[in-house]
Amino acid sequence: MKLFIKNILFLFFFGCFVFTVVAQQKQNINWISFEQLDDSLAVKPKKVFISFYTNWCTYCKKMNKVAFKNQEVVTLLNSEYYAVKMDAESEKNITFESEEYINEEIGKNRKPIHQIPLLLASRKNRTFSLPAIVILNKTFKITQRHFEYLSPKKILKILKN
Repeated sequence: MKLFIKNILFLFFFGCFVFTVVAQQKQNINWISFEQLDDSLAVKPKKVFISFYTNWCTYCKKMNKVAFKNQEVVTLLNSEYYAVKMDAESEKNITFESEEYINEEIGKNRKPIHQIPLLLASRKNRTFSLPAIVILNKTFKITQRHFEYLSPKKILKILKN
């Protein structure tokens, strides 16, 4: 009988431990591609958060490690936005809203920027810079552009506006 009670207690405490570990696991941002965004917007319009990055961008890497791991940022992005992440130097042809977008700068430029970031994240009289964050409303109109490292605090302020 004592062995039975010990086993029951062991299973109870083990179950509590497993539940606590699972509950504490960090959630990640549900990043999608432009092709997935096209399908998602057709089903349910929602605000869009786009992060353009490159493999060599130090501040982009820092945002991945800090800002995009903040659980409040993750929760807000996952619940209220479609979050898209795109390598600005992608060589991939991307079809969005029945249009095909390419990287026309391949072979012409040392750091070739794809058409999509050039269209969405360019500034007047300035070259494209990273990190680049673009926020669009439910009708896919650009409402904000940011060209700097954004801390979790700054991203939260942006997302809540």
